[in-house]
Amino acid sequence: MVTGPDILNVVLLFLLHNIHSESVKFEVLGPTDPIVAEAGDDIILPCYLKPNISVEDMTVDWRNLDSNDDLFYHFQNGKNILEDQIPAYRNRTSLFKEELRRGNTSLKLTRVQSTDQGLYECLIKSQSWYDDTKMQVFVKAVGSRPVVSIEGHRDGGMGLLCESEGWHPEPELVWLDSKGVSLSDGRPETHRDLNGFYTVRQQVIVQETDTNRFTCRVLQREINVNVETEVHIASELFDYTSPWRRSFIVLCSLGIIIVIGVSLAVYCTFRKKDEHIAHLKQRNNEHIPNLKQQHANLKQQHDEHIGNLEHQHDEHIAHLKQQHDEHIDHLKQQLAFESIRRHAVKVTLDPDTAHPNLILSDDEKQVYDTNNKQELPDNPERFDECCCVLGKEGFSSGRFYYEVQVEEKTEWTLGVVRESVNRKGSNSLSPNNGYWTVVLSWYGEYEALTDPRVTLPLKKKPQKVGVFVDYEKGQVFFFNVEARCLIYSFTGFTFNEKLYPYFSPGSNYGGKNSAPLVIWPINITD
Repeated sequence: MVTGPDILNVVLLFLLHNIHSESVKFEVLGPTDPIVAEAGDDIILPCYLKPNISVEDMTVDWRNLDSNDDLFYHFQNGKNILEDQIPAYRNRTSLFKEELRRGNTSLKLTRVQSTDQGLYECLIKSQSWYDDTKMQVFVKAVGSRPVVSIEGHRDGGMGLLCESEGWHPEPELVWLDSKGVSLSDGRPETHRDLNGFYTVRQQVIVQETDTNRFTCRVLQREINVNVETEVHIASELFDYTSPWRRSFIVLCSLGIIIVIGVSLAVYCTFRKKDEHIAHLKQRNNEHIPNLKQQHANLKQQHDEHIGNLEHQHDEHIAHLKQQHDEHIDHLKQQLAFESIRRHAVKVTLDPDTAHPNLILSDDEKQVYDTNNKQELPDNPERFDECCCVLGKEGFSSGRFYYEVQVEEKTEWTLGVVRESVNRKGSNSLSPNNGYWTVVLSWYGEYEALTDPRVTLPLKKKPQKVGVFVDYEKGQVFFFNVEARCLIYSFTGFTFNEKLYPYFSPGSNYGGKNSAPLVIWPINITD
């Protein structure tokens, strides 16, 4: 038999549990501006709780969201768990242990490398709550002063080579004459070493000027840095009639005279063979036009073949670029979607709001249309014409997310509604009336129920639909869960009362839409 004191103790324990559950809610804060670091320096990535409660018995995860193995620092149960840490971050990361009891989980990153650049996330989890913040890190490195080499005469001018190494991000290289006019033709050669630093080099051919001064400039616009090297070439180097060249010309002239003398001697010796030589020359002259025509035909075929190869090459490059851009966009959408799924909440169906034609499962996670009206109390919360049901849980702040299985259904409507929407009589589903919904209509089209409606040309038919709401920003998003892509978003609204999840399984005529809508359990590691 339970006595009065026993009941009092149970009530007190229940109240203390609720107070504790409320007290563990917190917000994770970080920097609002990007962090800029120089390669080789040590930096601190700020992250702390509001209110400043201890994190010594919580889990702290640091991730580089631009890396394939994104988790690089893991703190749990008062210990650093770094056995599987990414090798690039090994022995370079640490928390300030004396600050953990004050809610400070800032990370010190030493000996910054160019590969450390990216989007970072600080995620903090207690037993009943979690939140995260993100920050962008940019890494800069100023490379060496340009090294200029003179490579000698090239195509009627003087060849110059400029090279600079150790840059990040990738710099530009430009050759200038004494008046600041660019001499560069095309982009410089660029190489990136194993540590992520760039080397640039470019060759130019210059002509003699009144100053013979030329400048190689390397600049990085993102970090507002440029370095340059000027070279002066003596006029004698451009002089093609220097002493050794004059000697060469004299030798050539003597050689020509000797050749002419020998030719005259040969001509005199073999004068009798003039007729034979003339005959051979005539045959050669007759054969030359045919050779020229064959050469022209071969040149035309060669040019056409080169043109086809260049066209095929350009098409292939464009196709690869398109595939690359699509892949990058897909990865960005997946990263954003995984971050959104961390705001999953528990949602169940409210039988007091269900239209009389609807049947709910015992666990209040499934709903389908019977097409037969049941005898149910006509309470104020119940919809009497709109064939729908609301979730029990209402939300008036923060962010929340849930998923609904729509597999095998030919008609459905999902979204969120204001608490004050009209439950009696017919309603026009639009944001003006307190409805933010997306529908699969009976004629097979996906539409956003705006005013007027917006048709959604989906490439893939969703099997599960995710609904995400950011209350403070006035945003409602719908996702294809399997494809990890956005279906539609409502933005720019102001919410001033509770929002409830909205479910309508659609009409079930002749069993064509008999499958239920199912509120799907979410595991953020899926």
